[in-house]
Amino acid sequence: MTFSSSAAGSRTSVQALAITGMFTAVLAVLSILQIPMPSGVPVTLQTFAVSLCGYVLGARRGTLCVALYLLLGIIGLPVFTGMTAGIGRIFGFTGGFLYGFLPLALACGLGSRAHHPAAAFLSGLLGLAICHLLGAVHYSIVADCGVWQAFLLVSLPYLIKDVLSVAGALVAALILRKTMNRAGITIL
Repeated sequence: MTFSSSAAGSRTSVQALAITGMFTAVLAVLSILQIPMPSGVPVTLQTFAVSLCGYVLGARRGTLCVALYLLLGIIGLPVFTGMTAGIGRIFGFTGGFLYGFLPLALACGLGSRAHHPAAAFLSGLLGLAICHLLGAVHYSIVADCGVWQAFLLVSLPYLIKDVLSVAGALVAALILRKTMNRAGITIL
């Protein structure tokens, strides 16, 4: 009896680890695609991918997924926008958004436990606001401009796309989690 409980728990852990790795790969692939912008902050699918990681994997595993993604990029794997990598990206124009993905994934993950999709969406929007705040403040430091100017340049133009990305990720996550539950795959 103990053996089968242990084996079932081990199988669940392996599944969770594999799915976390798979979502890290999805985040990396969706991060490579970009539309360059004059500000140096490109349009990407990263916000969608990060939100999806949080909503599907939950707060702990979703944040871990983003942390792994950042670590892979920092150590030199070309997973950041435009297939770039290196610690310099964290200190560049987009660095605040990169580390701002951690609270976004965390907030979406916390929202994934909500009993109503509206609460999950609001939690994701809170994470998005933190991500944009960190991105604008970081950009203002690197570009040597005011925070308000940075917000107008690198945050405001992306807000509609990012809000839609969080909403789309929530819808996709609800479908994915339902499908995974039917298949007997539990993450949370």
